[in-house]
Amino acid sequence: MVDARVIALVLGVVGLAFGVGSLALDVPVLGMVAGLSALAAGAAALAARPTATGAADVVDADRDQVIDRTRRELAETRVELDSVRRQLADAASDQPAAVAAADIDPTPDSDPTVNGAGPGGPVTSVADASALTDAASQLFSEAYFVVALQSRLAAARRHLRPVSVCLMQVAEGQVEDASRAAPPPKVADSIRQTLREADIACRLDDGTYAVILEDTPENGAVWTVERTRRNLVSRSGPHTMWAGVACYPAHAFSGPELIDQARAALVAAQEWNQDRIEVAVVEG
Repeated sequence: MVDARVIALVLGVVGLAFGVGSLALDVPVLGMVAGLSALAAGAAALAARPTATGAADVVDADRDQVIDRTRRELAETRVELDSVRRQLADAASDQPAAVAAADIDPTPDSDPTVNGAGPGGPVTSVADASALTDAASQLFSEAYFVVALQSRLAAARRHLRPVSVCLMQVAEGQVEDASRAAPPPKVADSIRQTLREADIACRLDDGTYAVILEDTPENGAVWTVERTRRNLVSRSGPHTMWAGVACYPAHAFSGPELIDQARAALVAAQEWNQDRIEVAVVEG
Protein backbone atom coordinates (compact mmCIF):
# COMPACT_ATOMS: atom_id res chain seq x y z
CA MET A 1 0.00 0.00 0.00
CA VAL A 2 1.28 3.50 -0.94
CA ASP A 3 2.14 5.67 2.06
CA ALA A 4 -0.23 8.67 2.48
CA ARG A 5 2.80 10.93 2.88
CA VAL A 6 4.02 9.96 -0.63
CA ILE A 7 0.59 10.75 -2.06
CA ALA A 8 0.63 14.16 -0.37
CA LEU A 9 4.05 14.91 -1.82
CA VAL A 10 2.97 13.95 -5.37
CA LEU A 11 -0.19 16.03 -5.14
CA GLY A 12 1.79 18.96 -3.85
CA VAL A 13 4.22 18.76 -6.76
CA VAL A 14 1.31 18.52 -9.24
CA GLY A 15 -0.37 21.53 -7.65
CA LEU A 16 2.84 23.51 -7.86
CA ALA A 17 3.21 22.63 -11.55
CA PHE A 18 -0.32 23.69 -12.36
CA GLY A 19 0.12 26.92 -10.39
CA VAL A 20 3.27 27.81 -12.33
CA GLY A 21 1.49 26.97 -15.59
CA SER A 22 -1.46 29.16 -14.64
CA LEU A 23 0.82 32.13 -14.01
CA ALA A 24 2.88 31.57 -17.17
CA LEU A 25 -0.03 30.96 -19.53
CA ASP A 26 -2.62 33.13 -17.80
CA VAL A 27 -5.13 30.25 -17.76
CA PRO A 28 -7.49 30.45 -14.74
CA VAL A 29 -8.51 26.79 -15.04
CA LEU A 30 -4.95 25.70 -14.31
CA GLY A 31 -4.97 27.80 -11.17
CA MET A 32 -8.15 26.08 -10.02
CA VAL A 33 -6.58 22.66 -10.64
CA ALA A 34 -3.51 23.75 -8.66
CA GLY A 35 -5.71 24.76 -5.74
CA LEU A 36 -7.56 21.44 -5.76
CA SER A 37 -4.25 19.52 -5.84
CA ALA A 38 -2.96 21.51 -2.88
CA LEU A 39 -6.17 20.79 -0.97
CA ALA A 40 -5.88 17.05 -1.69
CA ALA A 41 -2.21 17.08 -0.61
CA GLY A 42 -3.14 18.64 2.70
CA ALA A 43 -5.83 16.04 3.31
CA ALA A 44 -3.40 13.20 2.54
CA ALA A 45 -0.84 14.66 4.93
CA LEU A 46 -3.42 14.84 7.70
CA ALA A 47 -4.41 11.22 7.04
CA ALA A 48 -0.81 10.10 7.43
CA ARG A 49 -0.44 11.50 10.96
CA PRO A 50 -3.02 9.37 12.81
CA THR A 51 -1.71 6.21 11.10
CA ALA A 52 1.79 6.70 12.47
CA THR A 53 0.44 7.78 15.84
CA GLY A 54 -1.88 4.76 15.97
CA ALA A 55 0.99 2.36 15.24
CA ALA A 56 3.04 3.95 18.02
CA ASP A 57 0.08 3.61 20.39
CA VAL A 58 -0.23 -0.10 19.54
CA VAL A 59 3.49 -0.67 20.22
CA ASP A 60 3.23 1.17 23.54
CA ALA A 61 0.15 -0.84 24.51
CA ASP A 62 1.87 -4.15 23.72
CA ARG A 63 4.91 -3.15 25.72
CA ASP A 64 2.77 -2.14 28.70
CA GLN A 65 0.95 -5.49 28.57
CA VAL A 66 4.25 -7.40 28.60
CA ILE A 67 5.50 -5.35 31.55
CA ASP A 68 2.26 -5.87 33.50
CA ARG A 69 2.29 -9.63 32.83
CA THR A 70 5.93 -9.90 33.94
CA ARG A 71 5.16 -8.01 37.14
CA ARG A 72 2.24 -10.31 37.92
CA GLU A 73 4.36 -13.44 37.37
CA LEU A 74 7.11 -12.07 39.61
CA ALA A 75 4.58 -11.31 42.33
CA GLU A 76 3.16 -14.84 42.06
CA THR A 77 6.65 -16.31 42.30
CA ARG A 78 7.38 -14.32 45.46
CA VAL A 79 4.15 -15.60 47.03
CA GLU A 80 5.11 -19.20 46.18
CA LEU A 81 8.59 -18.78 47.66
CA ASP A 82 7.18 -17.28 50.86
CA SER A 83 4.74 -20.18 51.15
CA VAL A 84 7.52 -22.75 50.70
CA ARG A 85 9.68 -21.02 53.34
CA ARG A 86 6.82 -21.01 55.85
CA GLN A 87 6.00 -24.68 55.31
CA LEU A 88 9.64 -25.70 55.59
CA ALA A 89 10.00 -23.69 58.78
CA ASP A 90 6.95 -25.48 60.20
CA ALA A 91 8.42 -28.86 59.22
CA ALA A 92 11.70 -28.03 60.92
CA SER A 93 10.02 -26.84 64.11
CA ASP A 94 8.01 -30.07 64.41
CA GLN A 95 11.11 -32.15 65.18
CA PRO A 96 13.41 -30.09 67.45
CA ALA A 97 14.07 -32.93 69.89
CA ALA A 98 15.17 -35.41 67.24
CA VAL A 99 17.33 -32.83 65.54
CA ALA A 100 18.98 -31.69 68.73
CA ALA A 101 19.94 -35.28 69.55
CA ALA A 102 21.40 -35.93 66.10
CA ASP A 103 25.04 -35.16 65.40
CA ILE A 104 24.64 -33.37 62.05
CA ASP A 105 27.12 -31.00 60.48
CA PRO A 106 25.12 -27.87 59.53
CA THR A 107 27.45 -27.15 56.59
CA PRO A 108 27.55 -30.12 54.15
CA ASP A 109 30.90 -30.92 52.53
CA SER A 110 29.48 -31.10 49.00
CA ASP A 111 27.79 -28.22 47.26
CA PRO A 112 24.08 -29.10 47.07
CA THR A 113 23.15 -26.14 44.88
CA VAL A 114 24.37 -27.57 41.55
CA ASN A 115 21.64 -27.77 38.85
CA GLY A 116 18.88 -27.04 41.34
CA ALA A 117 19.30 -30.48 42.91
CA GLY A 118 20.01 -29.25 46.42
CA PRO A 119 19.14 -26.44 48.84
CA GLY A 120 19.52 -22.96 47.42
CA GLY A 121 21.96 -21.45 49.89
CA PRO A 122 24.01 -22.27 52.99
CA VAL A 123 22.37 -24.21 55.79
CA THR A 124 22.32 -22.03 58.86
CA SER A 125 21.16 -24.48 61.53
CA VAL A 126 20.99 -28.17 62.39
CA ALA A 127 17.19 -28.02 62.12
CA ASP A 128 17.41 -26.62 58.58
CA ALA A 129 19.89 -29.34 57.55
CA SER A 130 17.64 -32.09 58.85
CA ALA A 131 14.48 -30.68 57.27
CA LEU A 132 15.90 -29.78 53.87
CA THR A 133 18.55 -32.35 52.98
CA ASP A 134 19.08 -36.07 52.82
CA ALA A 135 22.29 -36.77 54.72
CA ALA A 136 23.51 -39.61 52.49
CA SER A 137 23.07 -37.93 49.09
CA GLN A 138 22.91 -34.22 49.94
CA LEU A 139 19.85 -33.96 47.72
CA PHE A 140 16.64 -32.43 49.01
CA SER A 141 14.68 -34.44 51.58
CA GLU A 142 11.23 -36.00 51.34
CA ALA A 143 9.73 -33.13 53.38
CA TYR A 144 11.01 -30.63 50.83
CA PHE A 145 9.84 -32.82 47.95
CA VAL A 146 6.22 -32.79 49.15
CA VAL A 147 6.16 -29.02 49.67
CA ALA A 148 7.97 -28.20 46.42
CA LEU A 149 5.66 -30.44 44.38
CA GLN A 150 2.58 -28.63 45.67
CA SER A 151 4.16 -25.29 44.78
CA ARG A 152 5.13 -26.39 41.26
CA LEU A 153 1.65 -27.80 40.63
CA ALA A 154 0.05 -24.52 41.73
CA ALA A 155 2.22 -22.63 39.22
CA ALA A 156 1.48 -25.20 36.51
CA ARG A 157 -2.27 -24.71 36.94
CA ARG A 158 -1.97 -20.96 36.49
CA HIS A 159 0.26 -21.15 33.42
CA LEU A 160 -1.24 -24.34 31.90
CA ARG A 161 2.07 -26.21 31.81
CA PRO A 162 2.85 -29.89 32.50
CA VAL A 163 4.84 -31.14 35.48
CA SER A 164 6.35 -34.63 35.68
CA VAL A 165 7.38 -36.68 38.71
CA CYS A 166 9.95 -39.48 38.33
CA LEU A 167 10.67 -42.03 41.05
CA MET A 168 13.87 -44.06 40.60
CA GLN A 169 15.29 -47.08 42.41
CA VAL A 170 18.92 -47.87 41.62
CA ALA A 171 20.90 -51.03 42.37
CA GLU A 172 24.61 -51.61 41.95
CA GLY A 173 25.65 -54.14 39.30
CA GLN A 174 23.74 -56.01 36.59
CA VAL A 175 20.28 -57.31 37.30
CA GLU A 176 21.56 -60.83 38.08
CA ASP A 177 23.58 -59.61 41.07
CA ALA A 178 21.94 -56.24 41.70
CA SER A 179 21.24 -56.98 45.34
CA ARG A 180 22.84 -53.86 46.84
CA ALA A 181 21.50 -50.35 46.62
CA ALA A 182 23.74 -48.02 44.63
CA PRO A 183 25.85 -45.58 46.69
CA PRO A 184 23.74 -42.42 47.10
CA PRO A 185 26.58 -39.96 46.28
CA LYS A 186 27.16 -41.62 42.88
CA VAL A 187 23.48 -41.55 41.96
CA ALA A 188 23.10 -37.98 43.21
CA ASP A 189 26.03 -36.78 41.10
CA SER A 190 24.54 -38.33 37.96
CA ILE A 191 21.17 -36.73 38.68
CA ARG A 192 22.73 -33.30 39.22
CA GLN A 193 24.66 -33.51 35.96
CA THR A 194 21.50 -34.44 34.03
CA LEU A 195 18.87 -32.06 35.37
CA ARG A 196 18.22 -28.45 34.45
CA GLU A 197 18.47 -25.60 36.95
CA ALA A 198 14.67 -25.39 37.23
CA ASP A 199 14.31 -29.09 38.15
CA ILE A 200 14.31 -30.49 41.68
CA ALA A 201 15.94 -33.73 42.84
CA CYS A 202 15.28 -35.41 46.19
CA ARG A 203 15.98 -38.65 48.02
CA LEU A 204 13.00 -40.02 49.91
CA ASP A 205 13.06 -41.72 53.28
CA ASP A 206 12.85 -45.20 51.71
CA GLY A 207 15.92 -44.60 49.52
CA THR A 208 13.95 -43.83 46.35
CA TYR A 209 15.15 -40.90 44.25
CA ALA A 210 12.43 -38.42 43.28
CA VAL A 211 12.68 -35.80 40.55
CA ILE A 212 10.28 -32.93 39.75
CA LEU A 213 10.55 -31.79 36.12
CA GLU A 214 8.93 -28.44 35.42
CA ASP A 215 7.24 -27.80 32.05
CA THR A 216 7.98 -31.40 30.98
CA PRO A 217 5.51 -33.94 29.53
CA GLU A 218 5.88 -37.69 30.03
CA ASN A 219 8.08 -38.33 26.97
CA GLY A 220 10.56 -35.68 28.14
CA ALA A 221 10.56 -37.22 31.62
CA VAL A 222 11.33 -40.69 30.22
CA TRP A 223 14.26 -39.28 28.26
CA THR A 224 15.58 -37.49 31.37
CA VAL A 225 15.55 -40.74 33.36
CA GLU A 226 17.33 -42.58 30.54
CA ARG A 227 20.00 -39.88 30.33
CA THR A 228 20.52 -40.16 34.09
CA ARG A 229 20.96 -43.94 33.81
CA ARG A 230 23.47 -43.60 30.98
CA ASN A 231 25.42 -40.99 32.89
CA LEU A 232 25.58 -43.23 35.96
CA VAL A 233 26.74 -46.28 33.97
CA SER A 234 29.36 -44.33 32.03
CA ARG A 235 30.84 -42.82 35.20
CA SER A 236 30.42 -45.60 37.76
CA GLY A 237 30.11 -48.90 35.91
CA PRO A 238 27.16 -51.32 35.66
CA HIS A 239 24.01 -50.32 37.53
CA THR A 240 20.36 -51.29 37.22
CA MET A 241 17.66 -48.63 37.33
CA TRP A 242 13.90 -48.95 37.64
CA ALA A 243 11.77 -45.84 37.28
CA GLY A 244 8.13 -44.76 37.37
CA VAL A 245 6.89 -41.60 35.67
CA ALA A 246 3.65 -39.68 36.19
CA CYS A 247 2.65 -36.36 34.67
CA TYR A 248 0.28 -33.53 35.58
CA PRO A 249 -2.37 -33.17 34.22
CA ALA A 250 -2.31 -36.38 32.15
CA HIS A 251 -2.28 -38.80 35.10
CA ALA A 252 -3.28 -36.83 38.21
CA PHE A 253 -4.24 -33.34 39.39
CA SER A 254 -2.89 -33.21 42.96
CA GLY A 255 0.49 -33.86 44.56
CA PRO A 256 -0.46 -36.99 46.53
CA GLU A 257 -2.24 -38.51 43.52
CA LEU A 258 0.74 -37.78 41.28
CA ILE A 259 3.12 -39.46 43.74
CA ASP A 260 0.84 -42.49 44.02
CA GLN A 261 0.69 -42.84 40.24
CA ALA A 262 4.48 -42.57 39.92
CA ARG A 263 4.97 -45.12 42.70
CA ALA A 264 2.59 -47.57 41.05
CA ALA A 265 4.54 -47.19 37.81
CA LEU A 266 7.79 -47.82 39.71
CA VAL A 267 6.38 -51.03 41.19
CA ALA A 268 5.44 -52.17 37.69
CA ALA A 269 8.95 -51.41 36.45
CA GLN A 270 10.53 -53.44 39.27
CA GLU A 271 8.78 -56.56 38.00
CA TRP A 272 11.22 -56.60 35.08
CA ASN A 273 14.63 -58.26 35.41
CA GLN A 274 16.34 -55.40 33.59
CA ASP A 275 16.50 -51.62 33.39
CA ARG A 276 12.93 -50.44 33.00
CA ILE A 277 10.99 -47.16 32.85
CA GLU A 278 7.22 -47.38 33.25
CA VAL A 279 4.74 -44.54 32.67
CA ALA A 280 1.59 -44.26 34.76
CA VAL A 281 -1.56 -45.65 33.16
CA VAL A 282 -4.36 -43.22 32.36
CA GLU A 283 -7.51 -44.55 33.96
CA GLY A 284 -10.55 -44.43 31.68
